[in-house]
Amino acid sequence: MSHLRRVVSCGRLFRHSKVPRVNTAVCCHGSPNGPVSTTTRSMTVMPAWVIDKYGSNEALRFTKNAGFPVINYPNEVIVRVHSAGLNPLDVRMRDGYGSASLSMKRDPLNIKSSSEFPLILGRDVSGVIMECGLDVKYFREWDEVWAAIPPWKQGSLAEFVVLSANEVSHKPKSMSHREAAAVPYAASTAWSALVNTGGLSKDNCAKKRILILGGSGGVGTFAIQMLKAWGAHVTVTCSQNAELFVRGLGADHVVDYTAGPVEEPLGALEKFDLILDNVGGDTERWALTLLKPWCGAKFVTLVTPFLQNTDRLGIADGMMQNAATVATKALKHLVKGVHYRWGFFVPSGPVLDEIREMVDAGQIRTVVEDTFCFSQVPEAFEKMEKGHARGKTVVQISK
Repeated sequence: MSHLRRVVSCGRLFRHSKVPRVNTAVCCHGSPNGPVSTTTRSMTVMPAWVIDKYGSNEALRFTKNAGFPVINYPNEVIVRVHSAGLNPLDVRMRDGYGSASLSMKRDPLNIKSSSEFPLILGRDVSGVIMECGLDVKYFREWDEVWAAIPPWKQGSLAEFVVLSANEVSHKPKSMSHREAAAVPYAASTAWSALVNTGGLSKDNCAKKRILILGGSGGVGTFAIQMLKAWGAHVTVTCSQNAELFVRGLGADHVVDYTAGPVEEPLGALEKFDLILDNVGGDTERWALTLLKPWCGAKFVTLVTPFLQNTDRLGIADGMMQNAATVATKALKHLVKGVHYRWGFFVPSGPVLDEIREMVDAGQIRTVVEDTFCFSQVPEAFEKMEKGHARGKTVVQISK
């Protein structure tokens, strides 16, 4: 259980070391230029895919000289990446989405002379712990782990990545690294929206009516499975060719958005206790009328202008605009008896502990649609840009 985390002693800390050691020979079999040995005790570089500027797929560059991750804090771990999962966020970050806010998060006091480049993308990771900081109590070297990497940190399209131990969880025993890499970011986002923002849990979900707008994407597919495991009735909007897919995940009722506006068929149904919006656009204009009034019902949207505002207006003005926007909308709908909320991804090892238990209990599964080797990262991004996937895209970094 998540509240019992962090109890096992761990290995060494390379405190502020410029040269972390790797004690056992490991080999990256997927680099574009063949195997890359990491046996040296004085390794300072590693293979990775980076971007040196924001832009299209042409910005992606393979290098054998990316900086090797360093443990700077005693609660950090270095993970050797076996598989990396891609998400639509990676494509948007490559294009520059959220650059202002994320740069501030990386360097809040603006004391670093260097920029965020070269930047390594990739939010999902499944791999093996190679080194632990002195304060890490829950992990040991060689533990198999998975994590959702915060977007302000260097990502998983590399041979190694450094993370806080609070962001890492033991990998499900029932999943391979390839399968596990397809889960953390989307599942953590679904959990954050439903539990942290929506107030749902396995103890209060029975017989609740939930509507997921855009249910065939990464977040939607995990939300369906979580809600069904907790006993909720789940209605989903998706395209006709995704209906069998979402029904296979447990959706009780499906509305085809390609058949015309979904407001009418949804309006004919019994009202909902919570709506999870993965679509955005003009959804807010009509969706909140589908909620049960004066019953604590919530509309939670994951499509917000939060980062766009800070990119466009700067940090201070953008945050003020965000606060004004969400407060105005929340008040507007509160007087009608329903709650309006913005949902966000929150990196959390304890949440992944909970998700791991659901995976190993057979309550959550993942669908990997495509697997690319390390040399095919640009092709993987091209696949992501096409959209309408019926599963996740994974990059195999090492075997």
